[in-house]
Amino acid sequence: MRRFASEKSRIILAHRRNLYSAAQNSTSPLYSQRFSQQPHLCSSFLQRFFNTAPSPNSSSSTDSMANDYSSTPVSVDSINPKVLECEYAVRGEIVTLAQRLQQELKDNPGSHPFDEILYCNIGNPHSLSQQPITFFREVLALCDHPAILDRSETQGLFSADSIERAFQILDQIPGRATGAYSHSQGIKGLRDTIAAGIEARDGFPADPNDIFLTDGASPAVHMMMQLLIRSKNDGIFCPIPQYPLYSASIALHGGTLVPYYLDEATGWGMEISELKNQLESARSNGINVRALVVINPGNPTGQVLAEDNQRQIVDFCKKEGLVLLADEVYQENIYVPDKQFHSFKKVARSMGYGEKDISLVSFQSVSKGYYGECGKRGGYMEITGFSPEVRQQIYKVASVNLCSNISGQILASLIMNPPKVGDESYESYTAEKDGILSSMARRAKKLEEAFNSLEGVTCNRAEGAMYLFPRILLPKKAIEAAKSVNKAPDTYYVSRLLEATGIVFVPGSGFGQVSGTWHVRSTILPQEDRIEAVVSRFTKFHKEFMDEFRD
Repeated sequence: MRRFASEKSRIILAHRRNLYSAAQNSTSPLYSQRFSQQPHLCSSFLQRFFNTAPSPNSSSSTDSMANDYSSTPVSVDSINPKVLECEYAVRGEIVTLAQRLQQELKDNPGSHPFDEILYCNIGNPHSLSQQPITFFREVLALCDHPAILDRSETQGLFSADSIERAFQILDQIPGRATGAYSHSQGIKGLRDTIAAGIEARDGFPADPNDIFLTDGASPAVHMMMQLLIRSKNDGIFCPIPQYPLYSASIALHGGTLVPYYLDEATGWGMEISELKNQLESARSNGINVRALVVINPGNPTGQVLAEDNQRQIVDFCKKEGLVLLADEVYQENIYVPDKQFHSFKKVARSMGYGEKDISLVSFQSVSKGYYGECGKRGGYMEITGFSPEVRQQIYKVASVNLCSNISGQILASLIMNPPKVGDESYESYTAEKDGILSSMARRAKKLEEAFNSLEGVTCNRAEGAMYLFPRILLPKKAIEAAKSVNKAPDTYYVSRLLEATGIVFVPGSGFGQVSGTWHVRSTILPQEDRIEAVVSRFTKFHKEFMDEFRD
């Protein structure tokens, strides 16, 4: 299977195979069927790392010696090839270029035809001026510095319910200290709170012993890949387009990504017939498919699954004996009135499937939703349908990392148990939450309309999450120009966009796409006054680009 690897990484992997044995060949026939578009360039970091030879402009032996690492024990040839194989386009070469341009603007104002970099590449709301939820931050501050709870002025600075909640949480923390280790699954009282929140959301019981608190959802995903992947013969079903965390984690843990393609023509629909075809193809090639990843709402595609479709997916996993890995971190981000979020656990239980009928893992994070607390690194996974023996192994893997950070654990409990009617903070909390989500909906709609107004660009409606994934019909001359500089056409397009406007998009090839199609991913996160700048700059660039390469 052709992997998410840069051209230079593939050369190095080939070199290793020549040096050692053909048994290390990591290719498979699966990707050659449809999944043919991969990134073509190393990131600037990798380019600098590989290029240890002296620069042609070097004028001294000192410079040459400084660049000579031949005597060190670690080289690119000797590191784990799985590291070379994995890619993460969201922070790849385009972002490296953006950071260089940003530094140049700082060092030399006016050096580019724009005065700021507009980062639309990653779901990082607070970096783009989204304000934190007051109640959540008050509770965190009080828990981190409990000495101020006893001061008289605290009641004038903090809401009564944030003070009460801080006392409750501190009573659950060993030593009443956020700097202490906790249970490896997370603080029991906080897991109780999260389980109660899940039960209130779904209408079905939740067990705190099923909850594993993690530093964001990503470590939980890695934990499950460690558990499920035994060798290259083990496959994980992933949607294409997909969030590159999954392709990267599968590569790092030595498995095989088995793609299933979302149908762009039906609003990025998930067709059971496609799953069946890809499963049959994988099995015929000797791949033991262990699990199915579903991202709902979708990243990068922004669709929200209908409940009937979810029922079909649950039945498919039950019939085929697959673990259902449900990425539900965008469950609060729904922007259209005809769609709503249903957790896969709720759907499975409503179908009559119990604990022993289907293996299901649900991922949640404090980084998304209306809270956007990416830097706090909080999240959890809820695991159901695993035997006590397997659960003990999951706990063992969690215990290797001791525990997740306590601030993230607290935040995870807060998002699942926010202020209620009658609490002092309820009105301000609701106003902040509704203001953020309604603004996101307006921004999503504005970008969607802007994309669809342009020649050769089509964009499905933004139903949820934080992204749009428009398709761009690039002129033949533009594709040829990209090939002449050894770039994927969509990477060439977003590079030109960045250099002309300061806008940072991610090329669709970093997420996977049907062969012969090209996309970009944009977040909806710049604040509303900056969205106007994104739209105007992008519109001008696209028109000029199409004119330049018109056939």
